[in-house]
Amino acid sequence: MIELLQYEFMRRALIAAVLVGLVTPVIGTFLVQRRLALLGDGIGHVALTGVALGLLTSTSPVLTAAVVATLGAVLMELVRVRTRTSGDVALALLFYGGIAGGVLLIGLTPGASNATLTSFLFGSVSTVGEQDIWIVGALAVGVLTVLAVFGRELFVLCQDEEVARAHGLPVRFLSILLAVTAALTVVIAMRVVGVLMVSALMIVPVAAAQQLSRSFRVTVGLAVLIGLLSSLGGLTTAFYSDLAPGATIVLLALAVYCVAVVVGGLLRRATARRGVPPLPQGTGGPTDTMPQTDRGRVTP
Repeated sequence: MIELLQYEFMRRALIAAVLVGLVTPVIGTFLVQRRLALLGDGIGHVALTGVALGLLTSTSPVLTAAVVATLGAVLMELVRVRTRTSGDVALALLFYGGIAGGVLLIGLTPGASNATLTSFLFGSVSTVGEQDIWIVGALAVGVLTVLAVFGRELFVLCQDEEVARAHGLPVRFLSILLAVTAALTVVIAMRVVGVLMVSALMIVPVAAAQQLSRSFRVTVGLAVLIGLLSSLGGLTTAFYSDLAPGATIVLLALAVYCVAVVVGGLLRRATARRGVPPLPQGTGGPTDTMPQTDRGRVTP
């Protein structure tokens, strides 16, 4: 471990991995509750257009990816709400438009190589610079702040949109806010695991945590723990074994999920024998008591 810290690029990579492991499972829990598990993939493709735009204009690809991904998330939500397009079709439009725009702009970028594209598609910790760390850190603080302020409202929205509307919550605003927050989370993680695998870190730790808990808060905590262990463990393993960091992190998260399935099954059998309501299978998401609302604001 000491040897790993001797390299400056690995110190930056470890900071990025901590931010990724901390933020992605939190927003992923809300996406799973709202049944938008593939939203991260769609936004990741749009972020690729932002990366290409940054390379074309010789600006920070991370910054332009954040802007373009945010605009894409807002556009997808508006298309879903204001037209007859269903959510999955709007997500498909995001997929196709994002990847097409990225490929087109990278083809127009002077000096762009396949290696440059690959580093953003699959992640490249060796290319994480100091500027990237500051941008990613600022985005992470912004995402966590939004979730801290609007977490209860987003919880109600993700549980049942009609209930949220009946309680007077601004459903359209919260939906756009959730999509934008997910977009920024994708940008935070793309330097470590790449835009093609970023959704895995948003969903897999949550799926693993759901096998072990029926509480929303406990699920978030377990998912963050699994995300941190997967990010740091995968990055360390990749360093010493000369493996692709993004793929190693995702595979480690999937391994934890497999263990969680076994442990969760054993816990459900044990609680069933004692006559206690069993833990959920993880297909419907964790459950908590619905918070009460007063004039659109959720109160404890």
